[in-house]
Amino acid sequence: MNLSTIDITIFAVYILGILALGIYAARHNKQTKRDYFLAGDKLPWWMIGGSIIAANISSHHLVGAMGAAYSRGFVAVTLEWAAILLGFNALLWVFLPFYLRNGFFTIPEYLQKRFGKATRVVYDVLILFTYIFVEIGAVLFLGALSLYALFGIPIIYSVFTLAVLTGIYTIAGGLRAVIWTEMVQLGVLIAGGIALTIATIHAAGGLQSVVHSAADWKMIYPADDPDFPWTMYLGGIVCISVFYCATNQFIVQRVLAAKNEWHARMGVIFGDYLKFLVPLIITVPALVAPMFLPPLDKPDLLFATLVEKLLPTGLIGLVMAGLISAIMSHISGAINSCTTILTVDIYLEYINKEATDKQAVRFGRLSGVAIIVLGILCSILLISYSDKPVFLYLMNLYGLFTPGIATMFLLGIFWKRTTSAGALTAGFLTIPLSLVLEFAFPEMPFFNRTGIVFWTCMVACWGVSLLTRPQSAALLEGLIWDKASLQLPAEERARYSGVKNPFYWWLLITAIVLFFYIRYA
Repeated sequence: MNLSTIDITIFAVYILGILALGIYAARHNKQTKRDYFLAGDKLPWWMIGGSIIAANISSHHLVGAMGAAYSRGFVAVTLEWAAILLGFNALLWVFLPFYLRNGFFTIPEYLQKRFGKATRVVYDVLILFTYIFVEIGAVLFLGALSLYALFGIPIIYSVFTLAVLTGIYTIAGGLRAVIWTEMVQLGVLIAGGIALTIATIHAAGGLQSVVHSAADWKMIYPADDPDFPWTMYLGGIVCISVFYCATNQFIVQRVLAAKNEWHARMGVIFGDYLKFLVPLIITVPALVAPMFLPPLDKPDLLFATLVEKLLPTGLIGLVMAGLISAIMSHISGAINSCTTILTVDIYLEYINKEATDKQAVRFGRLSGVAIIVLGILCSILLISYSDKPVFLYLMNLYGLFTPGIATMFLLGIFWKRTTSAGALTAGFLTIPLSLVLEFAFPEMPFFNRTGIVFWTCMVACWGVSLLTRPQSAALLEGLIWDKASLQLPAEERARYSGVKNPFYWWLLITAIVLFFYIRYA
């Protein structure tokens, strides 16, 4: 495609505007750890929910999830909506109170307080691998792939440019710059997605095409399906959802920066509503596109094909700005989470325990540069990948790293008998056992493999915990779940009653999602 002057102008103004906003936000930062890594604990609910989804939705959704829906159908939406029912519920009703009431900077701080330093280190290693390979490297590659398909821009040029532009304001401004830019990026992403959805539905014959397509929508597939067996709900999708939404620094860091617990809970619930809407914007075009497009050999190129064939001058610039928004918001969140973990969990814990806030922020910025370089290198390595839609490939990668993390957190917070040795066993088993199953049973759906590894880690953690000495009750105080975690603190309950009660808003979105699961089971 050749971009018109209007499209280029829209695109350029958007990029320059994001950079200017990020740098402006950076100027409002004080040189303190809490301000740089947690935006000064001043985020309201709408910023928390919006930034969670802006960070979550990226090129692997606009490109990858759309490709998965095109090749496999409406079932692709289950990967997103399951997070509402599983992962975000675990965050909202189980983990969130413990994170906030203990004043944590990072999620692995909970593991250290519960089990000791060793589990914190295991988490850090697993999570940094996940961020660099999946959250940064793969997202950069997918965005660059779309730009290459549309405009012939060499992939390596796009990877480098996107990484550097995002890194400038992320490293300079910390979480405040990330959040401010993400809110703009979310608006552009939704506007561009809606524009492409309307254009696709119109080309397919109007709303009647959606009604016709809906007759074939399914959310539950047979147990022998190669990608979406119903057995994924027995472990694999539970494990990935709980990890990604409830124990993932990348997502939860926004909750840690909330004004108070009410804003944190309402932010998660607002994120649920956005998590319901955005996947529909991505999935519906993929389901009606076969009504007017010839079959595509490569499903991941559907996004680029629709943009090229359907959008008029002006809207192309908006939608491409939406794609870039998705990429930059995701990468900036991942970079910021990496630098937070490296600074708080590694630098301040093992390298310089007496570091001043200024020294900690400087280390965070330097580590951000290193993370960007590693992300670029990983993106280049991902140019060759499996023949499945890349979204499924990324979920496969999540399955390699996450079972042990989910086990450590779930058993750690629900079962007081869990010991450090049991948690470490689960963490160390994750990657070796995943790789053994991957090579021994290459045809096994990755969700099933992840489920098997997850339950194996749970059993191993349980068994080792029973064979080792438990922690004293005094050390566990405030770290084990009880019914009090379901409620706001007393002062906030009195202040946010009636229509402001988070429970009612949570109940509504949960009922909506359950309706779809029942209707299209």
